[in-house]
Amino acid sequence: MGSHRKPKPPSRARIATLGLSVGAVGLLPTQSFAAPQPSVDEVRKQVEKLYEEATGPTEQYNGVLEQQKKLQREVDGAQDRLARKQQEMNDLREKAGTLAAAQYRSGAVDSSVQLFLSSDPDEYLEKAQAMGRTSERQAAALRAMQDVQRQITQERESAAKQLKALADARAEAKEKKDQVQAKLTKARKLLNSLTSAQRAKMAADQQRESAAAGISKAPASYNGPASGRAKTAIEFAYAQLGKPYEWGATGPDSFDCSGLIGAAWRTAGVSLPRTVKQMYDSGRKVSKADLQPGDIIYWYNDNQHNGMYIGNGKAIHAPRTGKTVEITPISYMPFFAASRP
Repeated sequence: MGSHRKPKPPSRARIATLGLSVGAVGLLPTQSFAAPQPSVDEVRKQVEKLYEEATGPTEQYNGVLEQQKKLQREVDGAQDRLARKQQEMNDLREKAGTLAAAQYRSGAVDSSVQLFLSSDPDEYLEKAQAMGRTSERQAAALRAMQDVQRQITQERESAAKQLKALADARAEAKEKKDQVQAKLTKARKLLNSLTSAQRAKMAADQQRESAAAGISKAPASYNGPASGRAKTAIEFAYAQLGKPYEWGATGPDSFDCSGLIGAAWRTAGVSLPRTVKQMYDSGRKVSKADLQPGDIIYWYNDNQHNGMYIGNGKAIHAPRTGKTVEITPISYMPFFAASRP
């Protein structure tokens, strides 16, 4: 999910000077000066910084979504188990009622039948045993009901905890989503502040820099040395060249970085975790010197951006908002690590 961050050029200070005659200050009427409009380069730097700042919350959002899915499955399972236990209790009550009714018809029970059908088996058993009026069959039935009731109580407590965790996960996901959207909205406003000519200049500058760096997003077919599952994964990734980056997306029309890697390897029959960090933690590490096509490349050291090695020192990846799936030299960004699915 990480943004594609180009190495930062040396910082350049921009100095604005406003000269006023000291003697004329008191004579001039009060004037308001509008803040100077940022240049195209300044807007571009601000936008790229916002895209980069959105990277962390995007990864966190994806991780929380995975946690939310897991919790939802656990909640569903707990509710299903609870329903089955409740049905089991209902069946036991029905059998207990049948037993009590039969004993009543045969004259084998007295007023303790009412206690036997009580909604609180624990309370009844204590009273019935104290009164010495419970038969062995009644006691066995009640013990079964007690056991099921305890299980129901445990399942209810478990479900309540899981529902609370699920609610917390949903709230956290919303928080991360809001953080990302706030950054992207600010970036969009900055871009919209440019004229058509300025936006065209920015796009031309980006294309020129990409071409100079050996970056390509044009449709292409893979014809490298990979074989087996790695080849299948790479061919899938190639088929996505030119498709837009979208945070949180896993296809088929758009992808974020780990969404692309996960989808590619999934077509090859390999299931990978959702986030960059999870992929890094679970993968078998390989050195840069031992890279093979299909290996997962991790740039920077923050577990926020990855791509797939395709050979010849290049990788395919989904860069960041505003860009599309592309092929880039792995040296274009600081190499951190690699893993093999």
